[in-house]
Amino acid sequence: MSTHNPNEQEGNKPEEVDASKGYEATDVRVSGILVFLVALSIFAAVTAAMAYGVGKMLDARMAKEDGPTSKWTKTVDVRQLGDMPNSPELQNKVATLMQQYPTPRLQTDDGAQDIADLHAREDLLLNNYSWVDQSQGKARIPIERAMDLIAQRGLPVAPAIEQAPLMTGDLKPQVLFPLTSGFARTGYELDQAEAQAIEGTRAGEQK
Repeated sequence: MSTHNPNEQEGNKPEEVDASKGYEATDVRVSGILVFLVALSIFAAVTAAMAYGVGKMLDARMAKEDGPTSKWTKTVDVRQLGDMPNSPELQNKVATLMQQYPTPRLQTDDGAQDIADLHAREDLLLNNYSWVDQSQGKARIPIERAMDLIAQRGLPVAPAIEQAPLMTGDLKPQVLFPLTSGFARTGYELDQAEAQAIEGTRAGEQK
């Protein structure tokens, strides 16, 4: 079976490589390295010259658009000012402002805990006694006590309001029943209350 070898067809014998030494015996060509270094130096010099020229052109265009230099457009070397000393008082003020950053702040959850905290503060006002203005003797009472007093004394009667006569076909609006109780717990709060009830039951069983 014949094999195709271009060197044999042209009459050239393949170069024999002496591998007895275990390493490459021929030296690298210095001319190739010199050509590469020269080409790299020329490329770097041309690139630097082009960048310098473009920078000069942009500076000239900006100076032309800004107009002549005046006391308002004078360039100041801030390095002459030196390092500004740190002020502990200013640092404390900045730290205080950061802690008192106005709402709305970034929430780490879906806001359910914020609503639960709001309802907890409302419960404190609705279910406990507290002063509104102690100098005038105004105080808050629990909502259950307020409902008992209203049931005993009734609501104050407001003076009748004169209304214009109804137009033909109009009816006097009537509210037959309240649309809502005015307060509802969220699902998050209901889940928390259920979990607390379960924990209380388990604690009672363990005792």
